[in-house]
Parts: sequence; structure tokens; C-alpha cells
Amino acid sequence: MTDRILITGAGVVSAIGCGKVQTLDALLNNRSGVGPLVYLKTEHKEFPVGEVKMSDEGMRKHLNINDKEITTRTALMGMIALDEALKDAKITPDMLPNIGFISGTTVGGMDMSEQYYLDYVNNENHKEYIAVHDCGSCSEMTANHFGKFAFITTLSTACSSAANAIILGANMLRCGEADIVVVGGSECITKFHLNGFNSLMILDTQWCRPFDATRAGLNLGEGAAYLVLETEESAKKRGVKAQAILSGYGNACDAFHQTASSPDGEGAYRAMKEALQLADIQPDKIDYINAHGTGTPNNDLSESQAMKRLFGDKVPPMSSTKQFTGHTTSASGSIEAVFCILALQNGFMPVNLNWSQPIEDGVVPVHQPLKKELKHILCNAFGFGGNDSSLLISKPEL
Repeated sequence: MTDRILITGAGVVSAIGCGKVQTLDALLNNRSGVGPLVYLKTEHKEFPVGEVKMSDEGMRKHLNINDKEITTRTALMGMIALDEALKDAKITPDMLPNIGFISGTTVGGMDMSEQYYLDYVNNENHKEYIAVHDCGSCSEMTANHFGKFAFITTLSTACSSAANAIILGANMLRCGEADIVVVGGSECITKFHLNGFNSLMILDTQWCRPFDATRAGLNLGEGAAYLVLETEESAKKRGVKAQAILSGYGNACDAFHQTASSPDGEGAYRAMKEALQLADIQPDKIDYINAHGTGTPNNDLSESQAMKRLFGDKVPPMSSTKQFTGHTTSASGSIEAVFCILALQNGFMPVNLNWSQPIEDGVVPVHQPLKKELKHILCNAFGFGGNDSSLLISKPEL
């Protein structure tokens, strides 16, 4: 069993930018990417969203993919993030046959299925897109753009998908089944996606306000992010340094309800506690929590209760970053893990935008710019059905 799990590379794309440089600039300057719908073709223009600021055609051009190649928006965003992660970790194509790829998504290729649905029903046009509807196809398209990986695996646990991909990859390293794995997730906005959340009555027609007393729902987002996880022995052999350490992680399922979180935050509490126990770190050592913080009445109160149960009256500074990107659902765990790495490297806590008044019996988030050296960060990602995950990301020099 290996010792520490190193994060030696990362790549990200979201509504606030393409790559870590643009992302860091947006986080430091409190610049949100949430706004009116532009790229998704739908009549529901009343909902603000966090779209990646590129059309599919723009992404194809960015990636040098010709117009005739079959692909999806989820896969295109995944390729952009994966490209940065591989280059960041100094991984070349000849190394891929010895590296695993684990990706989380739930929407998969649904964007193209929606676009050509009537064609599927009435004629033979665009039948090729049926084959790329499923989640696994998007992972394969993303990975195969760069070469042949040792294996490709897809996880689909709703909003904890990417976080669970990270956990699965970490467990493979710990068990000696791999030396390097690329883990994360990608998710695009679709009409089914948007209408589904609307049917649950948890979308806000205004800019979302996590942990605020006036919160009324979430803003949907999209994006992708991947981390390169590596054993210390492998990193030493390759001569690469850790950007951060995945020092702990936890996953729990309270199975309270198909969509709602439990009132006492049981799953969230257990996931965070498990992450601390695996890292052998006491609660008072956590410097910041990147909360799941969707902005829905249920989630924010439930997560607050979970934090109070674990930390008592000394809850660490916490905030949600979903006002920057929208809720990127299956990709949120890896996108926000990259945010946490940037926070560790640059000594700051992202501001909980739009906050003005506390929730009764809730936790008050970081709502003013706060610069501070950070050593240990918890990053939460909670999915439907109470499938809750928490990652503990630490500075490498500890």
C-alpha cells in the first residue's frame, strides 16, 4: 500500500474561464460566469446559467477537431480540461498505456440526443449520435482524443460523480493497482438537465445565493476538470513535484430521499468525518471548507447542520463557489477541487458571492475577501439519493 497520494497536474474549464490562469483570476477578482443562456437552444431563457463561453464549433477549433468527427459537448469540455491536466503533469502520449482514466458524468451525450431526437424517430439521419448518448461513450471520446489509456472507467452518481471518480482513483493507487490515474468529470447543460431541475422547483430565476436566508434555488452550470493522481514513488521517478496532496476522502450514502438531503446532514457528516479519519487530521486543523452549497433551502441548511455536528461551535471558514460557475452537477467535485488547489497555492478563500443575511441555525460563509495561508481544505460534493463525498486536499510541504 502506497503512502501519500500526490496531485501532480490539474486542468479545468468552466463558466469563469478556460484553464487555471483564467480561473484563478476570476476567483481572486470575484468575477462570476453566471448569466443569460446563450448556447443551449431552449425557450426557458428565464434561468441564469454558468455556460462555458465557447460554442461547440469554437471548442472543436480549439482542439483541432474537424466538423465531421462525432462528438458531444460533454466530451469537448472534457478534452479541454484533460489537455491541460496532462501537460501540467508532464504526461506524454507514450505514457498513456500505463495510466488509467476515470471520469464522472450523468448527462453524457444527451445534448446531441435532444438535438436529433425527431430524426431518430422519423428517419435514418444522425443515427450515429445514438451510439454516443451514454455516459461511457463521452469518457471514451475524451480519453481517445489523446491516445490509448490503460483503462477507461465512468462513474455516474449525480453531483458527486467527479468526486467519486477521484476517490476510486485514489483507492487504486493505495491498493497498488496503478501508479498514475487521471480522474475528474465533465458535464454539459442540456434541455433535459435544465427542465429536470426546474420540475423539482429548485432553479432560481435570479443569481443564486448559497447560505443566504433569501436563497431560492440553484443556477445550473457546466464544465470539466481533471486531476492527475500519482504515487510518491512514481512522481520521484518522473522528477515531478506535487501541487497538492489528496490526504483524505470519504463517501457515505444516507439514502434519506431520492433528491433531498437529510435534515441533520447525516451523509455529509459521515463523508467529512471519514475524510478526516483517513488523513488522521483533527477537525481543528481544517483551514477552509469549499461547501457543496447549491443555494437550495434544503441543501444549505442540511450541510450547515453536518458542519456543526462535526466541528461544533468552531466551524472553519467556509464558502460556496457555485455563484461563480453555476452548479456543474457531475463535474462539480473535480472543478471545485481545482479551486481548492488554487486556494492552497495562492493563500486565499473564495468569497461566497451574493450573501447578505444568515440562515437561521445555519453557518455564516466567507463573504469578504480573505487572504490566509491554508494547509488543509475540505471539498464537498453531494449527490441525489444522499450519495455524499468529501475530499481533503493539503499542501504538499506538510
